[in-house]
Amino acid sequence: MIRKYNKNDYRCLLDIYSRSKLDELRFESRSFDLLPLDEDKKRFASLMESDIYVYEKSEVVGYCALYGNEIRALFVHPSSRGEGIGCALLEHLLAKISGPALLHVAKTNDPVKNLYRKYGFFVTREFEATYSGIPVLANEMVRLPRSD
Repeated sequence: MIRKYNKNDYRCLLDIYSRSKLDELRFESRSFDLLPLDEDKKRFASLMESDIYVYEKSEVVGYCALYGNEIRALFVHPSSRGEGIGCALLEHLLAKISGPALLHVAKTNDPVKNLYRKYGFFVTREFEATYSGIPVLANEMVRLPRSD
């Protein structure tokens, strides 16, 4: 079940992030140390100003965040991957976006980029981002509205 985030979900979000964030960077040529979400001022502020939704089974196992037309987060607990939760969260967000949808992803994270491509996203630009002060190349991906 997907529902709006509430303050009781806070610890679950931190846990899912801590178990998932470095997966985004696993294809980089160097390794990274986890900067916990609540210590990463920029990412934490970006998440908290967004509309956050959680996927709950018996407990919260994934979450996503939307700010305007920008998908700012989509994380699934590693123990619940492969169950369609990420796709369900992505579809939930896409249904809320009118106009182009935008997201950012590590350039080297081809598995996730391939998933987004299946939903009509394409890379529009490359830029340098940072994680814990370390430069990382990232891609902006956009999905144009369907003209049915």
